[in-house]
Amino acid sequence: MTPEELAMITGYSRQTINKWVRKESWLTSQKPGVQGGKARLIHVDERVRDFINSAKRVSEKLSSYHVNDTSLEGLLLNSMKQMSISEQEKMSALILREGIAGVLKRLGIRDE
Repeated sequence: MTPEELAMITGYSRQTINKWVRKESWLTSQKPGVQGGKARLIHVDERVRDFINSAKRVSEKLSSYHVNDTSLEGLLLNSMKQMSISEQEKMSALILREGIAGVLKRLGIRDE
């Protein structure tokens, strides 16, 4: 699978996919017929399948993002949508455990 194909499936950019290839040391091979040696094919093994399955953005449509929405609510919602499921669960647990006051205190923005 090419980085472009994996990007289309997950909703991430090709650059992000290439970063993951390097970071996670995914197995790749040179794409036949492309000169220069930079075009690579990603071997879809268990680690890559896990990445695809855990990619939160698989079913999201690009139209669901509102670039012009700079309200606090819009920024928070868009930020949460970009978090992985694991990150969302941890954030939920933190808010439930400490409340919004505790989260604001951890962030150093709590008004006393």
